[in-house]
Amino acid sequence: MPAKKPSSDGSKKSAGGFTAEERAAAKEALQERKIVWGKNRADDERAVIAKVSQMPEPDRSISQRLHEIIQAAAPALSPRLWYGMPAYTKEGDVLCFFQPAHKFGARYGTLGFNDKARLDEGSIWPTSFAVKELNAASEAKVVALVKRAVG
Repeated sequence: MPAKKPSSDGSKKSAGGFTAEERAAAKEALQERKIVWGKNRADDERAVIAKVSQMPEPDRSISQRLHEIIQAAAPALSPRLWYGMPAYTKEGDVLCFFQPAHKFGARYGTLGFNDKARLDEGSIWPTSFAVKELNAASEAKVVALVKRAVG
């Protein structure tokens, strides 16, 4: 096994340059590519819910609530897993996703939006948002962002 050396963020990277978390995410992505997403929405949603149920707290409760909020705000979005994270697609393209804090040993989870999201605002705008907890105000912001992203 290649020697591990500390990176600038304190994680240990192998000689190949990937952390254990990054390698695990890549393996999950390979497994997910074998699944035909969008074929059966109920199966896709069950896969997302099963993955969320395996998350440690507070990621689990945040992810469960985000799932409910996103499905209510934009029922046309289809749930799926993307690199082992809950994601929501529009016409097959991942529009938004929740990256749980535990996935890469981060201080907080993030709600991220890909380039298909219609969040454009001038020449620079945020595409991910830190999520430490959800309350009425933050839930309202998520609803507004998802509705705007869908277009």
